[in-house]
Amino acid sequence: MAAYRFITYGVEDHVAYVTINRPEVMNALHADGNTEMLEAFETFRDDNDAWVAILTGTGDKAFSAGNDLKVTAAATGRSDRQRRAPFGGITRGFECVKPIIAAVNGYALGGGFELALACDIVVAADHARFGLPEPRVGLVAAAGGMHRLPEQIPLKAAMGMMLTGRHIDPDEAHRLGIVNEVVPLAQLMDTARGWAAQILECSPVSVRTTKESVHAGLGLTVEEAMADDQSSGRLRRLYDSEDFREGPRAFAEKRRPSWKGR
Repeated sequence: MAAYRFITYGVEDHVAYVTINRPEVMNALHADGNTEMLEAFETFRDDNDAWVAILTGTGDKAFSAGNDLKVTAAATGRSDRQRRAPFGGITRGFECVKPIIAAVNGYALGGGFELALACDIVVAADHARFGLPEPRVGLVAAAGGMHRLPEQIPLKAAMGMMLTGRHIDPDEAHRLGIVNEVVPLAQLMDTARGWAAQILECSPVSVRTTKESVHAGLGLTVEEAMADDQSSGRLRRLYDSEDFREGPRAFAEKRRPSWKGR
């Protein structure tokens, strides 16, 4: 497995752990960090033994404070500047049917918030803060925030956040539907693992089919989305899987299913 400088990565009991490890800059990310994040999430995506991922940050201050503006300022105007990996590896152009849980351990601002928005489930420590303050420094939330936020919460609430750059606390984020659960920091990782454990009780093939179908159906009518489930072959892959046969068999035999993820 690759050695990383700016993140850590490991897998235990079908759960992959991706941790941003730049606490000295509140886990802000730069080009090299983004590249490592993309490599780690591609490893997770392609690992048959990794079924769920938990993403968090090192320390108790920040999940990620977003883009490392000092590095950005140094790179601005350089003719050799290249577009590399998307922020956090998963905010653009990354497709993964496996579930990703964000465990937000502090500030999730700018790109850090966009990274959380790109995850499937978000649990937050009760001191966390969320926001897209890019306009306050002459930028925009171009790593998906301008589009994912109004997709996930009411438009007026999203516009209120984005046009002012204001931060919100985890209770407001929970009311808006951005966050699934708010807990004290000491309970954060156990809570994230609890969500992962509940997912692992389900068929990995069913979970992946569900995630893939939900995202494919956004913007379609229910009838169009159901037709796409059939025509895309997603349901046929589920019906042909070992998990599809194991689930009803285990139920009939009154035992816990032994999922294979295939």
